[in-house]
Amino acid sequence: MFETILGNEKNKQILQKSIQNNTISHSYMFVGIQGIGKKIIAKEFAKNILCLNQENKNSNTNCTCKSCIEFETNNNPDFSIIEPDGNSIKIEQIRELQKRIQEKPIISNSKVYIIDNADMMTQEAQNCLLKTLEEPPEYATIILIGSNENLFLTTIKSRCMILHFEPISNENIKKYLQNELEISNIDDEMLDIFQGSIGKAIALKDKKEEYEKIIAFVENLDKKDIIDLYKLAEPIYKSKEEIFEILDYINILLLKKARQNYLYTNCIQIVEDTKKRLKQNGNYDMCIDNLVFNLKERV
Repeated sequence: MFETILGNEKNKQILQKSIQNNTISHSYMFVGIQGIGKKIIAKEFAKNILCLNQENKNSNTNCTCKSCIEFETNNNPDFSIIEPDGNSIKIEQIRELQKRIQEKPIISNSKVYIIDNADMMTQEAQNCLLKTLEEPPEYATIILIGSNENLFLTTIKSRCMILHFEPISNENIKKYLQNELEISNIDDEMLDIFQGSIGKAIALKDKKEEYEKIIAFVENLDKKDIIDLYKLAEPIYKSKEEIFEILDYINILLLKKARQNYLYTNCIQIVEDTKKRLKQNGNYDMCIDNLVFNLKERV
């Protein structure tokens, strides 16, 4: 069922056995950092719940039943994904789910609803969803996907089967990048910045050159003058949307250099201070100007 999906073997086995033994819960909560496969596993699980071919549920073959075909083309009426509307999942979205979930399945014998980034539900939306979790239709399964378990109401968590998803190992990420994306020569520092997220690793395909320029910037802190360093820092200025990932990567590089030269230890705090100022909505270019200047001053 999950042969092509990396990692979290224990959770995959739990879900596969529930399909095979017909012990599927009415509500699940998949919790773990972004980009480790929670959503893709939830969708594969949903597809198999809805599958009309009972024999296929215990095999590894691709199914051609009407439910599976329409699932693959995003046309299965018994399956829906609810996602944030702006910065949150609102009570109106949950009310619409409640309305639709009461309608009997059309193709399959079941219905599955995935609420992605469910930890972004407002408290009103969570309280509204609680009514459905307390008395779900017998044919329905709801899967909540989130990164921060603490943002869910205790009453919500108590009514879900909670599966904690683990980061993907650096070894598996490296193999995936080499075999699937033909990206080789991935250094350990870059693997560390992924933090076990295959999603971040896949994004590397279009960013490898950018990260290599970040390495050049750090390597030249004690070699180039301030004018040249500002030029080398150009990728940082252009990375506003992913600046916190970039800064985390810089600190990983600085930590490696600090093991050889104690002067770089203070540089790590400079990066952390920059992150704080950015989170407080400090002027972006000015924050990066100060970052480059202060790093040069320290070394």
